[in-house]
Amino acid sequence: MSLARHTTQALKLALSPLLLVQALQTRRRLPRLPEAEGPRRGCVGDGMGRLGLLIVGDSSAAGVGVTHQDDALAGCLSRALAQRLGVSVHWQLCARSGVTSAQATELVAEADAADWAVVVTGVNDVVDQVRPAAAMAARGQLVEALVQRTGARHVVMTPVPPMHRFMGLPQPLRWVAGRDAFAHEHALAHWVDGQPGVSHLRMDLPLDDSRMLARDGFHPAAPLYRLWGDALAEHIAKAASHGF
Repeated sequence: MSLARHTTQALKLALSPLLLVQALQTRRRLPRLPEAEGPRRGCVGDGMGRLGLLIVGDSSAAGVGVTHQDDALAGCLSRALAQRLGVSVHWQLCARSGVTSAQATELVAEADAADWAVVVTGVNDVVDQVRPAAAMAARGQLVEALVQRTGARHVVMTPVPPMHRFMGLPQPLRWVAGRDAFAHEHALAHWVDGQPGVSHLRMDLPLDDSRMLARDGFHPAAPLYRLWGDALAEHIAKAASHGF
């Protein structure tokens, strides 16, 4: 274990009574926002080509923070991808609030065939104190399930957000969650490098801007979903142009 990791673990242990109280208070205080309404599959674009897109994951994949899927990640990404690639995007969403990377595998049973899959997990791994190594093993099982179930040739892992910038969390809980999230994101980036057919979206999420967040200070608002969808569309378009 590195010195930084050891120090973080020691601080978490010392602060554990306070962190537990803050976590319970935060759960009671933050508004429980619903998943976005609207269809969880559809088709956008009228290009000659066809691309099957699957989004699987947690509450942010499910569109918590906005009212309708049109303004959530699924709607933003599918429209941006159809425009960038000039194709018809047939998309599907398999997501549920609260799922960890391991639990997301259960959602794949509902999935149809897809060319590209986007995985949105990580925050709940941090919240549930899943160790990074266990989360990476779960992601490996998730990717395997996606390939077997949908035939996806490419899987994009979205970043674990910098939770030290989640304004809805109090200090020192926010700092500890941020340290854990950084460890998960570092492990994810390292893990992806050795996985054929898997890539990692790297982007700096502007979580310091309250306009980008929903009223719980935790989930994306419509502007952040648009930014996130555009970044993913650009990532997929570049990868597709290189034959990835």
